[in-house]
Amino acid sequence: MEINILSTVNAVLNTISAILLITGYIQIKKQQPAVHKKFMLSAIAVSALFLISYLIYHHYVGSVAYPHYNWTRPVYFLILIPHIILAALMSPFVIITVWLALKKNFEMHRRFARWVFPVWLFVSISGVLVYLMLYHL
Repeated sequence: MEINILSTVNAVLNTISAILLITGYIQIKKQQPAVHKKFMLSAIAVSALFLISYLIYHHYVGSVAYPHYNWTRPVYFLILIPHIILAALMSPFVIITVWLALKKNFEMHRRFARWVFPVWLFVSISGVLVYLMLYHL
């Protein structure tokens, strides 16, 4: 397998994660907690696969420089920098949020999820934008 395909795999996994997150959110708003749980646990699994694929890809490829020196460059870094910072910071909070739900501490789960959900969604979507800008612009 060509290692460079993993960049596309990563973008697909991020897209799937974002779709699962949004669908899970909709399900809890519809008061369907069992369905919500399935979508959110699926989002965790897809995100874990993403992380594994991402680490393998960057182990072999290293850092990939943004190739354009035009107006898109500052836009790229405006998306990339918060993406990296928030991706690094959010992982333990995702784990805590899921743990609270699995332990049926729904009040604390909701308090964490109010902050974790939009950050996780931003990281998933911005990851796809970074990929598109880096490889397809």
